[in-house]
Amino acid sequence: MDQTRSDSPRGSDSTTDSGMARRRVLRGGTGLAATALGIATLGGQAAAHFPTDLEIDVKPGTERAPINPNSCGVIPVAVLRTDEFDPTSEDVRYRFGAPDVVEGGDGARPMHGGHAVDMNGDGRDDLLLLFPAPDAGFDGDESTARLEWERSEDGAHGLAGTAPIRIVGRRGRKQGRGHASSSQ
Repeated sequence: MDQTRSDSPRGSDSTTDSGMARRRVLRGGTGLAATALGIATLGGQAAAHFPTDLEIDVKPGTERAPINPNSCGVIPVAVLRTDEFDPTSEDVRYRFGAPDVVEGGDGARPMHGGHAVDMNGDGRDDLLLLFPAPDAGFDGDESTARLEWERSEDGAHGLAGTAPIRIVGRRGRKQGRGHASSSQ
C-alpha cells in the first residue's frame, strides 16, 4: 500500500518523495490548465480585446433618459471608454433602440461617425453617437434601451449594452398642436 502521509514527525523517505511528487503534479497540472485557459482566452478576439458588455449612457446628463416614441428628432447615446474597450478606435457599426427590435436585427443606425468627447469626466474620450428616433422602434412599453456593436461588416453580433429609459409619449397617441378640443 502506497502511503502519502506518515504519522511520524519526519516521515519516511518514500512518503516524502511521494508527497513531493504529488505536489509537483498538482502544480504542473494547475499551470497547464491555466496556460490552456489563457490560450483559449487570448486566442479569441473577443476575449483578448473586448469586454463582455458595453457601457452606455442614453441621453447623457439625464438620470433616466426620457424617450418620446413619436419624436422625429435624434437620441444621443454615449459609448463609454473602459480599460478593455475604446469605442473611438473601433469601426462605427452600431444599432440602437428597443431591446426586442435590436435583438431581432433592426434598430436605428448612427447618423454619422460620432464625436469623440469625454462624457463622464474620466479624462478619456468616449464616443457620442446620434440615432434617428423614428428608427429606434420604441413603442411605449420599454424601460431599457439596447445598443449593439457589430464586430464585422456582415452584421455578426459583437458587444451589447443597455441603459434605463423613461417613455414620455406613446406611439400612436396624437399629441401636440391642433389636437386639443376647441372652445366655441
